[in-house]
Amino acid sequence: MPKGKVGTKGKRQIYEENEATLKFYTRVILGANVIYAAVNFLVFYSSSTFWTLLLLVFALAVYVGSYRSMAAMAKPAFADDGSLLDGGIDLNMEQGMAEHLKDVILLTAIVQVLSTISSYFWYLWLLAPARALYLLWVNFLGPWFMAESPSAPEEVNEKKQRRQERRQMKRF
Repeated sequence: MPKGKVGTKGKRQIYEENEATLKFYTRVILGANVIYAAVNFLVFYSSSTFWTLLLLVFALAVYVGSYRSMAAMAKPAFADDGSLLDGGIDLNMEQGMAEHLKDVILLTAIVQVLSTISSYFWYLWLLAPARALYLLWVNFLGPWFMAESPSAPEEVNEKKQRRQERRQMKRF
């Protein structure tokens, strides 16, 4: 583990990494949809149902929402002369919102491709709300419910108070 201060990224580096990240997730989304459409609508066309199309629309809605949120966070700001003013929020930052959005895209892509084998794999998508509830509990609700209520300060026994004062005086 390196010692010292953690290095920071420049705005140009953040901009370039964000562009690469968005390009990667575009390819993931397109690849998963091509595989899903090819298998379900070309190979097994006769067994495709209304649910096949509905689940594709659901996956597309998840992809669009997640990708557009990431693209909005990574939107760079340029000056009038074309120089980069701000590279946007770093999409590769740990513990950021973009990390959760990337996880949702990857989970949806994996579930979508696995669902070409069996439609029951769509149930794995329930991991997303389960993770969201877990994060909600760990970060907000749990600490709020488990926090001790502010109570009146405990009355200190006079004898204990004098003993503490004597100990403090001995230290000085």
